[in-house]
Amino acid sequence: MDKIDNLDKKILNIIMQNARIPSKDVAVQCGVSRAAIHQRIQRLIDMKVITGSGYTVNPKSLGFNTCTYVGVRLEKGSMYREVVKEFDKIPEVVECHFTTGPYSMLIKVYAQDNQHLMELLNDRIQHIQGVTETETLISLEQSMNRQIHIEIDGQTPQSDSK
Repeated sequence: MDKIDNLDKKILNIIMQNARIPSKDVAVQCGVSRAAIHQRIQRLIDMKVITGSGYTVNPKSLGFNTCTYVGVRLEKGSMYREVVKEFDKIPEVVECHFTTGPYSMLIKVYAQDNQHLMELLNDRIQHIQGVTETETLISLEQSMNRQIHIEIDGQTPQSDSK
């Protein structure tokens, strides 16, 4: 696999802050040509370093006011793949992780309200074959949401600007 150098890291830090920034502006900040930025970004996509792009939509603006994390216990851990296929059929399930610890899986669910959440849990999630138990944690507030930190030559992006 190709190595990621400091220019790649600088590009990543810039585009993670604003995915819609024009390539020419990234080029100016990095001191290289726009073509070089375009080639680097394409290479990072090909390497699967960059795995997506798009807009982030606020679920509350669409009426999904309740964010929850649900710990799911399975009859057998080997049922994970089948259960994931069932979770994929529930649009309100936005993340799914196979985990260690007390739960086989951890899912993130958006519901319109507590009544909607109860219906999702009782009528959909808990009826999936292999699901033996759930524990629901309601998020009262999302305090932070960020990408992974990328160091350039052992320095944080924040310390580069000082």
